Amino acid sequence: MQKKRPKHLDIGKIRLPIPGIVSILHRISGVALFFSLPLILWLLAGSLSSEAQFETYRAVVAFPLVKLVLLGLLWAFMHHLCAGVRFLLLDIHQGLELETARATAKAALVAGIVLTLVIGGVLW
Repeated sequence: MQKKRPKHLDIGKIRLPIPGIVSILHRISGVALFFSLPLILWLLAGSLSSEAQFETYRAVVAFPLVKLVLLGLLWAFMHHLCAGVRFLLLDIHQGLELETARATAKAALVAGIVLTLVIGGVLW
């Protein structure tokens, strides 16, 4: 008896486990950080050039949309950091058991969000 295989994958119906979600978010956050690097370097260089430029950049960063983008980049950095530490531990064969892998994936996901809220709350 042959199983009927789907002709296409319905992405909406596929349920990834938590470690898979953390892995995909780790890749997405890495790409976002890579492509935002020119923006971050431009903001840093401009803010360090003179006091007038610093005030100009400070005014630009005060806009809510810019704050939201920077908060998203902060989350990307925090998630990439936490998930990266998790993947380094997996590379040295720590936490490979199913329950441990699920727990560390949840911890990385929650830690990234909590760190973003704490640091973002202080900087907001």
